[in-house]
Amino acid sequence: MMRLYFPAIAFFIACIQPNLQKDKAVILNEPTTIKTLKPVQTELGQLKWRFKTEAKLFASPTILNDCIYVGGEDKKVYSINRKTGELIWSFATGGAVNSSPAIHGNMVYATSSDGSFYALDASTGKLKWKFKTEGEKKVGLKGLWGMLSTNLYMEDPYDLYISSPVVLKKGKKATVYFGSGDGYLYALNVNSHHLKWKFKTAGVIHATPALDQNKIYVGSWDSYFYALDQESGKLIWKYKTGEDKKAHLMEGFQATAVIKDGLIFVGCRDGFFYVLDSEKGKLKWKYDAHGSWIVTTAALKDGNVYITTSDSYLFIALNANTGIEKYRIKTCGYNFSSSVIIGNHAYFGDFSGLFYNIDLLSGQVNNTFETHARKMYKREILDTNSRLNFKHTAGKKDLMLYQTTLDVMKQFYRLGSIASAPVIAADGIIYFSSADGYLYALKPGK
Repeated sequence: MMRLYFPAIAFFIACIQPNLQKDKAVILNEPTTIKTLKPVQTELGQLKWRFKTEAKLFASPTILNDCIYVGGEDKKVYSINRKTGELIWSFATGGAVNSSPAIHGNMVYATSSDGSFYALDASTGKLKWKFKTEGEKKVGLKGLWGMLSTNLYMEDPYDLYISSPVVLKKGKKATVYFGSGDGYLYALNVNSHHLKWKFKTAGVIHATPALDQNKIYVGSWDSYFYALDQESGKLIWKYKTGEDKKAHLMEGFQATAVIKDGLIFVGCRDGFFYVLDSEKGKLKWKYDAHGSWIVTTAALKDGNVYITTSDSYLFIALNANTGIEKYRIKTCGYNFSSSVIIGNHAYFGDFSGLFYNIDLLSGQVNNTFETHARKMYKREILDTNSRLNFKHTAGKKDLMLYQTTLDVMKQFYRLGSIASAPVIAADGIIYFSSADGYLYALKPGK
């Protein structure tokens, strides 16, 4: 990414003209031959049903038996019959529910931007208990990224999620963990409903924590990635990533880590993908995305790690041991939807409202599915290459103005942007949520 005097211009340039050059695969290795592939437009499958909520959906749904649960910007948690798409119940919180519900026993746990954690009966949606944090908030500051007006407080328009709860059961006891905009990572005793411990960081925690062995791992917007003891909440180690003290553009974590074979795989908004030793937090390798955020959770299979980038619109396959790039696919918009792998196929959506099925062996896009909103508005909003283009959508508006970013994002959302990771049931039905307010259920083609 170009570094100009006004950092926001660099950001807009990255959005307007995604970097098409070869990325250096790792700091210690050189990349292999790279293919840049264009996605095909073959229909992925048939729409089984779609369920309409009252506002945008960003977070991923959760399945329990024949029910699917999802939260949204309309401040509600929904329970939906996953076979028919009919509403079972809804529960209203005091703020947007941009997190994925967790299921434990017959309970649904959800976090809300009202700063509360909710425990609901999974069958009825009745509130069983709730816990109040010290407050939720979006990342922001005056003159964010160098945008104008510099005396205006600006919330980060891409801070789409709050931390989702994660439940761990040991014997008869269970603990639920989640982060918060107040900078704390919380651990609650599910049995007593009381606080077990909380750990303070210097930044917002909107990433979802990951559990492995006796540790819990999470990244904060303070630029550190933390490893804590699950029982006590005591710090074991922390790893410092990039910090952007002037613009606060290239820093912070939104991605959830993946842990396998003693290694942690996690992307960061500093433009790097990190692989760390889980015991000591030592860097094994990192991949340079050249100024593009990595906000999605990585997917691992057969010695490869698959990541996506935001501004450069890329799906990238890397060797998990070395970080050497194998291939890349250019999508049609920002990638905030984490990939889910079934067999030799990866499924995810992009910000233009397009959902992908990628063959991991060939590195080709098998087929795609468009949201209803994308079909309606793509000719009006997308550029001549059928891709998101910030400058194209902004028209003659001043790119330095914060209001311009808000206006452009509003137009992008009209496409039914897909920021949620899909959930794929045992019967093969694919579920994902969209900024058009719909929860989609797809039946894949043969």
